[in-house]
Amino acid sequence: MFKEAHQKNEKLIFGLIHLRPMPGTPFYKEGDYEESIKKAVKDAKALENGGASGCLVQTVDKVYPVGDDSDYVRATCLSVIASEVKRAVGPDFKVGVQLMWNCITPSIASAKAVGADFTRCTALFGQTVSPFGGVINGDPLSVLEYRRKIEAESVELLAEIAGYHFHGGYDREGLLGRVASAAMVRADAVEIMSKDEELNNRMEEDIRSAYPDMPIILGGGTDVESARSRLRNADGALVGKCFEGCNWGEGIDERIVEAYMKEVRSI
Repeated sequence: MFKEAHQKNEKLIFGLIHLRPMPGTPFYKEGDYEESIKKAVKDAKALENGGASGCLVQTVDKVYPVGDDSDYVRATCLSVIASEVKRAVGPDFKVGVQLMWNCITPSIASAKAVGADFTRCTALFGQTVSPFGGVINGDPLSVLEYRRKIEAESVELLAEIAGYHFHGGYDREGLLGRVASAAMVRADAVEIMSKDEELNNRMEEDIRSAYPDMPIILGGGTDVESARSRLRNADGALVGKCFEGCNWGEGIDERIVEAYMKEVRSI
């Protein structure tokens, strides 16, 4: 998916579908699970009708484990929700799933169960710090072994290397080293993001010049006004708050999606 779009010079735009807290988590309250199903389906249809490429269905439990493993109920509920999304949209609409914070193997299992296209990896490799109480260590060997074990190698891996969750700072050689590591552990695309547009674009240019075949996805920071300039050298973006009318975690506005995609198509 990522590499095919890159080869065709197509921009992949994924709306973030932010769920309510999952059962078994501290902030869950009665009715949240049912509300998550309704919200996810409604958001996915708004994205599809607005012309987006797909969505990333993402757990928002407010506090998270620092390891790869997840409570069974979180993975099961995410799978049911994503299955309902898949049922509601057409075959060309791409669906990703992510159990936060860095539960990659459970996310792959969920993706396998529902036929999802990809998962987002906070730390597929290397190390980053979680605001929820510790250091997150990537374990690409376990991820790749598990993905092969359950015959889920069609589930693509989007690896964060600089952005919201994976904090590497800006250093050209360090950035390119992380791209090399991502390629080595079979990431299908890398994710970067900086709120500073000049720095954001510089990172895009650095990666594009050194690794012309590696798809680049922006992990945030775009809106209708900045989509054209920020996506100039990138292959796509994850879009959250912008599509939610700047009300993070609320419903996706189809009209904003349409306006954003109009800008993307003009690139």
